[in-house]
Amino acid sequence: MRYAYIWPMDRTTNLLGALALGLTDRIQSGMKDALERSGEFAAAIVVLGYAPGLSVELLRQVLDRSHPGTVRLIDRLVDDGLVERRKATDGRAVALHLTRKGTKLRRQLMESRLDTLESGLAGLSEQERRVLGDLLAKVLKNLPDSDMAKHRICRLCSVPTCRDCPIPGNAI
Repeated sequence: MRYAYIWPMDRTTNLLGALALGLTDRIQSGMKDALERSGEFAAAIVVLGYAPGLSVELLRQVLDRSHPGTVRLIDRLVDDGLVERRKATDGRAVALHLTRKGTKLRRQLMESRLDTLESGLAGLSEQERRVLGDLLAKVLKNLPDSDMAKHRICRLCSVPTCRDCPIPGNAI
């Protein structure tokens, strides 16, 4: 067992942890301000924007929630007029789609995320950003342990931006 506060940790590892936590906190705060809800509500809206017609089961897996918890989350989004349930092609499932209001809110959520990330990169030159991007791609390649894990990691991503995603997955 390693003792992180007693055992020496290299600076890069520690800085990466601080950066990940700081950005996560700021992104969640900005999304909570736009959505007026916390938790995985924002992620559900973002995911349904890049995967319209997703089933409750697949959304549950991407969000890593229980089935009842996912159904309650969807019920709230439906009640808020952000998501609608439609008949799925297989007849046994329900296809989830954003409403016009949900699509507009998704755009706001993505803009909030972009603003947060851009402010974190503000002090870097274009060359430094390219180098950092290459390094981040290498690190990201090591994170997922399944196709679904890729979608969990990328649940708030701007999917069209990352055409050459370093962690491709085919779960959804």
